[in-house]
Amino acid sequence: MSHVLLLPFGTSGSVFPFIWLGKLLKQRGHRVTLITARIHERHTLSAGLNFVAVGNDALEQMLSDPSLWRTGHGSKVAYQHAGRSTGDYVEAVEALLAREGMPDLMLAPMICFGARLMREKRGIPLVSVHLYPMMFVSAHDVPLVIPLVRWMRKLPLWARKAILAFPNPLDFFALFSIWRSCAQNGVRKPLSLWKQWWHSPDGVLALFPAWFAQPQPDWPQNLLQWNFPMEDMAAERPLEPKLKAFLEEGEAPVIFTPGTGHRHARQFFETAAALTEKMGCRAVFLTSQREQVPADLPPSIFAAAYAPFSAVLPYASVFVHHGGIGTIAQSLAAGVPQLVVEMALDQHDNAERVERLGVGVSIPVDRFSPERALPLLQRCLSDQRMRQKAREMTAAIGADRDKETLLTWIEKKITTKEMNEKTS
Repeated sequence: MSHVLLLPFGTSGSVFPFIWLGKLLKQRGHRVTLITARIHERHTLSAGLNFVAVGNDALEQMLSDPSLWRTGHGSKVAYQHAGRSTGDYVEAVEALLAREGMPDLMLAPMICFGARLMREKRGIPLVSVHLYPMMFVSAHDVPLVIPLVRWMRKLPLWARKAILAFPNPLDFFALFSIWRSCAQNGVRKPLSLWKQWWHSPDGVLALFPAWFAQPQPDWPQNLLQWNFPMEDMAAERPLEPKLKAFLEEGEAPVIFTPGTGHRHARQFFETAAALTEKMGCRAVFLTSQREQVPADLPPSIFAAAYAPFSAVLPYASVFVHHGGIGTIAQSLAAGVPQLVVEMALDQHDNAERVERLGVGVSIPVDRFSPERALPLLQRCLSDQRMRQKAREMTAAIGADRDKETLLTWIEKKITTKEMNEKTS
């Protein structure tokens, strides 16, 4: 029986796809261990997977930093904390190796630098798992990392290639922490994460469909592009009865969420409450941080700590959210128009793709006020073309979900390792 390690880094939106992969691999008879921050232990164990916690507080510190959700600052904060956690992931994997022997395969996002370090140190095959198109920094289709990138797209292709040949600024936020871990583990340090560690040579898995982001000539060759994972732990955490009763007792509400990891969203919910009052509609506020929600909400607004999107969105009229890729995918699957309040990280690029599909509109978080957002929300409710396109996405999400192709591709990485071991 093969042993596969999954090493996500980030919030639930970054971890749930790996839990989904783990469940698929376990059903195929593989032993699966997920290694990440302890806050994800309960969800991992409830899915029937083995769990190992990394021994640091980098994720907690990252989520506590309000700059994580500021335009132009989020990626810097994420890379700094991910770099700090490199050694902790290495220690967790090394401890597992000492107990259970060498694993057969690792799957991890690029930002889990400890996984790549272990590939270089121990020769464990690694598949880079990219959850959103922004990870493919293509000169042919430059992702909207920050709004200023729009000017770059107007340049000729040769100029875009020349600009992208320069060092990636994100490198400098994580490199020094990674270099320390490399020195401690006898691994040759990468001079550029962007040029050397972005995509694993063993394989790259893109978990979003081609109709959401077309593959480009400068994407890596050893690539499988599949579909959205669509994991929200609905089987493990069904709708709470009070929320279900609220959803069923009146007109379709507007659902608001700033994302599972957002701990600084008081203004978001204050604006949401004002919009709900102006519209005279019902609403559901989703946040694990109840203190972010205004006190004394009217009966027309229900606040919940968590609800699986696949269960709550079929009741929604519009979904107002931060633009996380998993959130967008669930909204597309439910056929619900979206108002994306883009904040940082991959959200600007994701929001632009929602608009390209014609299934929603977006607004930067620093412009998210009742006055500016009201006409956008009204458009989501009244624009019949947008609502029809949103409904059409339900079928698109359901197509091309051949899990056999996905699993066979992953298992070939294990087979290749075993063949190499026999001939060495």
